Amino acid sequence: MTNKTNTTSNSSLFSSKNKWEELIEDKDFVNVFLSDVLEDYIQKQRWYGGKSSKIKYIELSEYFRIQKEGEVYFGLILEVNFVEAFYHHYFLPIAFVSDENYTKEGRILPLKLKDQEGFIIDATHLEAFRKVVYERISTALPIDKTPVQYHKTEGFKFPTYESSRLMGVEQSNTSVIYNDAYILKFFRRIYADKNPDYEMSRFLSHKKEFKNTPPYLGSMNIIDSENVNITIGLMQKLVPNNGDAWEYFLKEIHKVYKNIDSKNISFANLPDVEMFERVKISEVSPQIIDWIGLHLLNKVKVLAKRTAEMHIALGSEFEETAFTPTRFNGDYTVWLKNRLTYQFQNRLNLAENNLHKLEGYSLELAQEFLDSKNEIRKRLVNFDWTKLKGERIRIHGDYHLGQVLVQDDDFCILDFEGEPESTIRDRKVKQPPLKDVAGLFRSFHYAIYSTIFNHQDEYNKEQTALFEYGELLYKYMVSIFMETYVATTKEANLHIGYRNERRFLLKYCLLEKAIYELGYELNSRPKWTIIPLKGIANILNS
Repeated sequence: MTNKTNTTSNSSLFSSKNKWEELIEDKDFVNVFLSDVLEDYIQKQRWYGGKSSKIKYIELSEYFRIQKEGEVYFGLILEVNFVEAFYHHYFLPIAFVSDENYTKEGRILPLKLKDQEGFIIDATHLEAFRKVVYERISTALPIDKTPVQYHKTEGFKFPTYESSRLMGVEQSNTSVIYNDAYILKFFRRIYADKNPDYEMSRFLSHKKEFKNTPPYLGSMNIIDSENVNITIGLMQKLVPNNGDAWEYFLKEIHKVYKNIDSKNISFANLPDVEMFERVKISEVSPQIIDWIGLHLLNKVKVLAKRTAEMHIALGSEFEETAFTPTRFNGDYTVWLKNRLTYQFQNRLNLAENNLHKLEGYSLELAQEFLDSKNEIRKRLVNFDWTKLKGERIRIHGDYHLGQVLVQDDDFCILDFEGEPESTIRDRKVKQPPLKDVAGLFRSFHYAIYSTIFNHQDEYNKEQTALFEYGELLYKYMVSIFMETYVATTKEANLHIGYRNERRFLLKYCLLEKAIYELGYELNSRPKWTIIPLKGIANILNS
């Protein structure tokens, strides 16, 4: 029987007559643990995604042992039910430590067991647990029939365990660095299916030998009570890098803006370029090169090539049905329209309810957005698949500069989990590859405007003038990207559609992305709503 007693230190101590290895079989303990303890604990965790909803109750959906030679840890799958939203599932590995000196990090609750006192903690904070997981993956057998399945890639020999540490900067997952050479990502919010990050990483690096993504080395999955394979962890090689492309492009764009003042560059003297027009670097005018510089344009070109090569790899499979390319059809159109009209309605309501937070140009654009609602709705519904000849493939799905690492003169693409707001099934739907391209273009747009907001005091020009320069810089980045991306995909026979189809799809996907972003900005950073609103206005006016 479980009860709660007061200890001399006046903190609540839970007790159970069971040993740690049998604790999960103590129903009373589990009930108290779920209702009194975890509700409070998980709401404080960075990886918890239900902060805007009210918890109704938490259930223990599944549990399994993570063990090696007498060392036992428990993996819990928690079902969090909300008052007004759909439930979430979370993975929480737990350990029992009796050491008083154990770090407070990850501590969940003090506990008195049959044979000792101590604490239940989040096991990822315990080196002994991290070591067990590493050793189980590194010695995994090719065929594993147990409920907890460890997998390692054939032909790779893991060295002996030396060290491990938590990466510590993430939001939605928890990553462990091993031997300063490998990274294991524990997925916290989980789904009744294989995680797309695991599927895509294994497919790209292992099956297609795509060199610009971290090599897949192993994984940890569980087979749940309904015989569904659920991904818990993904092991990859740690790739040496100089940080992500978001930070890199921010620095480069800041230099471009500094050039306006130091070189006294007049906007009137800068030749314009048509949106989505393909332009080779050798064709860019000397005035633009003087202002933007060759370095940045070359980086955009390399990123375009790597993006195209990723899509070529994803579109070159003819055996594994999850990855075989397909065409546009009526089913896809119905799925797309339903999804987007629902999302659009949600953003309209948000914009109407948050107008009071906006001012100046943002307010003007928001008003324009609301006034254009019928036209936008018409554009979203006006998706005629019968006119589209290109292919749909599995795509990255949440592609932006933050998902790309910079490696000297190259880039490495990671994090294939897909759009956080989408269901796991939606993330695996085959899409036009230009949807990823549109994600990256929105990221370019964001980087340009962020630079203006972050450094405004350092530039001589007024904000409206800075926006003008920014829109022109954006068009050139897009044009350089399109030239290399289209040429590379064509050469490899990946069908992304002819010129008019490409333009239609890019505009459509850019509109979808900007509408998606609007939700985040209205909720979190009203000042920044100008960025997605300007993106929407650009599409409507083009």
